[in-house]
Amino acid sequence: MESFEEHYASMCDAIKKHLPGADMALIDRAVDYANQKHKVQKRKDGSPYIIHPLAVAQIVAEMGLDCDAILGALLHDCIEDTDASHEDIEKIFGPTVAELVEGVTKLTRANFSSSEQAQMENLRKMFMAMSKDIRVVLIKIADRLHNMRTMQYQTPEKQIQKCRETMDVYAPLAHRLGMQKIKWELEDTALRYLAPMEYNEIMSYLQAHKEKDEAFMRTIQDKITQRLTSVGIHNTTYGRIKHVYSIYRKMLAQGKTIDELYDIYAFRVIVDTIPDCYNVLGHVHDLFSLVPGRFKDYISTPKPNMYQSLHTTVIGSQGIPFEVQIRTWQMHETAEYGIAAHWKYKQGTGTGTEKDFEWLRIIECLKKTGMSLKDIREYIELAMQGDETIARRLELFRKQRTVLETRMAELQQTMDTLDYKCWFYETAAARGSTEGISDLPDEALPKALRPVRERLRAAAEAETEEV
Repeated sequence: MESFEEHYASMCDAIKKHLPGADMALIDRAVDYANQKHKVQKRKDGSPYIIHPLAVAQIVAEMGLDCDAILGALLHDCIEDTDASHEDIEKIFGPTVAELVEGVTKLTRANFSSSEQAQMENLRKMFMAMSKDIRVVLIKIADRLHNMRTMQYQTPEKQIQKCRETMDVYAPLAHRLGMQKIKWELEDTALRYLAPMEYNEIMSYLQAHKEKDEAFMRTIQDKITQRLTSVGIHNTTYGRIKHVYSIYRKMLAQGKTIDELYDIYAFRVIVDTIPDCYNVLGHVHDLFSLVPGRFKDYISTPKPNMYQSLHTTVIGSQGIPFEVQIRTWQMHETAEYGIAAHWKYKQGTGTGTEKDFEWLRIIECLKKTGMSLKDIREYIELAMQGDETIARRLELFRKQRTVLETRMAELQQTMDTLDYKCWFYETAAARGSTEGISDLPDEALPKALRPVRERLRAAAEAETEEV
């Protein structure tokens, strides 16, 4: 169990690395404030509660977020678990930090469920929070990530509950935000508790074959690196075993045991420019045998969560298939940090443009549409595709709504007319004649039908004038 001093030092190292120039005096003040407020609380493992906010702040710093987000991470449980108030935090740390803490508190109190309908609502809650400030959701993801890392101290019932919630809400959200590294860790950790037998089987297999796998990956890595270096393409190439949950899903989908799977290796080639990506692709296909139908160009057609890479599956001389992902450093940063890359860009430590993330502000329209959960989910999916797509689809929805409102008004008018005619002939049947009914005073008509008669009279007079 790491001490307060060790966690504090790790947090400071992450801040200095990812956010040089941060106001460390203010951060230390937040550490002291949180430590004081949580002083009587303990974590499930018996450690001081302050360890958790320090760990969450470190994760937030590693995401590349700004100083306000780090302060919000340090204070994120103060309103929920202590006597601290929004006003207290605003007075000391400013309104932005207070709003971040308040936003995280509201998400903590949200009741997430696993049903399909509730899952749409879960994502809507998250994106509603994002429409105000994306950092609220990023802090909450960091909070969940650290809680998953310490899940062994929870009761079995709590482990199952939290891991299901992670798989239903937080992992899909991290995926939609392009935060693949965090998504993989959330999925792998959740699988450890949701399917322990399968998880241990995969881990045991990987451990037993570690030396052989590493030797295979070194051979392929050296072959690619040597070829690209010889033709003057600056590159960083490395191999990895696909993460545990990905292997588990392949086993289920293909109905195979792990020793029957072959495509568990993936190699990544990172280069400087987009033309280099396509040059590398040609060299990879020259070095190895292409598997037909397994090439995907996510550079010319990015994924909805902003992910870009070239993907190809090839077979080496040993007859073992493996995937190669080719991307630029900018694409790699987006794939690693996802939407958090926006904050790295704003601080001058990352790539991308403000326009790439402008769609977040458009999500505010979710709060005003009054649409069904199905339509809201469609908006959420569109939100990951860029602001122009949303603007076009939003305009289409508005036009469709106008058409429907017009048709409903016409239908209502028709129903009103039928109601009037029903009253007219019911009255005629009671009187034994239709004579004089149209001239009865308004008091003789039901109140709702009086404007209908006036409308029908006006329409008749207009028709007479036209004739």
